[in-house]
Amino acid sequence: MNKERLTAFSDGVIAIIITIMVLDLHPPSGTQWAALLGTLPTFLGYVLSFTYVAIYWNNHHHMLHTVRHVNGLILWANMHLLFWLSLTPFVTAWLGRNYQAPVPTAVYGGVMLLVAIAYFILQSIIVRIEGPDSALAAAIGRRDTKGRISLALYIVAIAAAFIDPAISDACFVVVALIWFIPDRRIERRVSNTAPRA
Repeated sequence: MNKERLTAFSDGVIAIIITIMVLDLHPPSGTQWAALLGTLPTFLGYVLSFTYVAIYWNNHHHMLHTVRHVNGLILWANMHLLFWLSLTPFVTAWLGRNYQAPVPTAVYGGVMLLVAIAYFILQSIIVRIEGPDSALAAAIGRRDTKGRISLALYIVAIAAAFIDPAISDACFVVVALIWFIPDRRIERRVSNTAPRA
């Protein structure tokens, strides 16, 4: 399989995930500002999850751009990532309706942690297959500080959900802010190694 097919499939799944999330946004039953404010937790949960999905799509796009060969291991690692990512609408809806409850908050953090781990696995497999001199390996380097900080914050968020879910929410926002500016390492590496016309 060529990487264009893999990219197109992944893009389609991510588009469906976003569509499912937006379909869960329902208009308020009343016509006053108070009714609209009642939907704020659900809307903010949607904004947060949309941001996460957009970040993964952006970084996934750049990462796959470095791939020269796609094999079965990469396909399955990519499916593993898409599986956890596909649970985003479910945990977003549950958290939005129960934003002060510890279990939905912890489960949201757990799914986000598993998505991050799945992304790390896919990235590691690509580096292993493409080799230590590949564009992706050179771009990532030996340390992935942002990735490690994100994993630590997700773990803190899961534990903090049973103390104060607001702490967890703050951790989720911090992770999104860390990754909001795309990781330019891969983009720079690919543009530097691209053949000139």
